Amino acid sequence: MPLSMYQTSVPVFLHGFANLSAILDKGLAFADEQGVDPDALVQARLIEDMGPLSSQVQRASDTAKGCAARLAGIDMPSFEDNEATFPELQDRISRTVAFLQTVRPEQIDGSEERDVLLTAGKQSFAFRGQEFLLQHALPNFFFHVTTAYDILRHKGVPVGKRDYLGRR
Repeated sequence: MPLSMYQTSVPVFLHGFANLSAILDKGLAFADEQGVDPDALVQARLIEDMGPLSSQVQRASDTAKGCAARLAGIDMPSFEDNEATFPELQDRISRTVAFLQTVRPEQIDGSEERDVLLTAGKQSFAFRGQEFLLQHALPNFFFHVTTAYDILRHKGVPVGKRDYLGRR
């Protein structure tokens, strides 16, 4: 049986968020154990021209909920990008997961040819559903999850590949 658009999107996002949430828990525990200001970790960056940890979680959230909504043809919830603490980032993940759990397979399956238009500033990008999922949404989601992992790892948080991949 071939993979469906739903199987290739929502469960993948949910798994990624479970792992990201666990990584954030390790980041907060590390801050507590090492006497590091947790807010400094939330605002940490790999390099000046990249967003901080908070932004990486926000962009992963936006990508996942935007992908599911666009493929399902439903409204995407809008969240303010004001998370500044580990608990607020965890809440952002929880709200994103809660939205994703409302999207049913039958809303997304069959969306391979659905027109998807993204706008960023004055630029627009047109996709078909499958192209959008495989060549934009999934790579973008994992870019931001990976960058969040990398920021915490760079700051000394004891996370490794098993944390990133999760345990199954």
